[in-house]
Amino acid sequence: MTDRIQKGSLEIAAELHDLVVNEIAPGTGVDPEHFWAELESILKDLAPKNKALLEKRETIQAQLDEWYKARKGQAIDMAEYKQFLTEIGYLLPEGDDFTVSTANVDPEISTIAGPQLVVPLTNARYSLNAANARWGSLYDAYYGTDALGDLPQGKGYDADRGARVVARAKAFLDDAVPLASGSHADVTGYAVVDGALTPALKDPAQFVGYRGDAAAPEAILLRNNGLHIEVRIDAAHNIGKTDPAGVADMLLESAMSTIMDCEDSVAAVDAEDKVVAYGNWLGLMKGDLSETFEKGGQQVTREMHGDRHYAAP
Repeated sequence: MTDRIQKGSLEIAAELHDLVVNEIAPGTGVDPEHFWAELESILKDLAPKNKALLEKRETIQAQLDEWYKARKGQAIDMAEYKQFLTEIGYLLPEGDDFTVSTANVDPEISTIAGPQLVVPLTNARYSLNAANARWGSLYDAYYGTDALGDLPQGKGYDADRGARVVARAKAFLDDAVPLASGSHADVTGYAVVDGALTPALKDPAQFVGYRGDAAAPEAILLRNNGLHIEVRIDAAHNIGKTDPAGVADMLLESAMSTIMDCEDSVAAVDAEDKVVAYGNWLGLMKGDLSETFEKGGQQVTREMHGDRHYAAP
């Protein structure tokens, strides 16, 4: 049986209590004793209301069950059915028109259009994968999937397929971030001159940053429809050394946000489960979550990717 620690009228599982006191609270300015007292106050206020709502749900469900049993095998009269649902409080009168507005919402939720992932927070590896999926390699996506119309065959690197990947990626740049003239496929080098990208873009405002030496950047950052594209340049890379401009990869902003699901498959029900979920969330917030696992016969450690740094044009 789980050890309990008494705080007011609360009986808190020891492992949950210790996580809050020893790992979550430090550095927040929140005193654990104050936290438990406020939680107790919230529970005293909301628990009876929640209980009443659950009882109401049970009552409505029982009424629905009886209504269906009484009409077993009969066709449903929708007008009668709607009237019944209104009488038992399942349907309420339509109210006046209203609007909903939000404030202080991250742009990844409010204005940036992009995919959202859902992962179980109890699995650190999946959670890290989802967080790191903010950026993904366009080259890898083309090479390893059927986006080119077929799947890769055999083992090892297929140079012909690699050339098709590069050609498709350059065509993507021509479509998303076109040059003032010519094609990205014909570029022999990128540079930043007087705050502008060379060769020039059709829309200069799409160039938003770079990394490294302006005359020979290691990356240039472009933007299309609010999403970023990092063109990574490395003439010593296996791919970059075969590219006229030394382009080794293109990274796209991919999954903009992630739902970290604490109750995946109703799994996080015990204190031990919740400590895992809250502990993983804490690691994500602090940036120090990691997970070591075996892959291909080797030990691999997954960590959160670091911040990305660029110089403005």
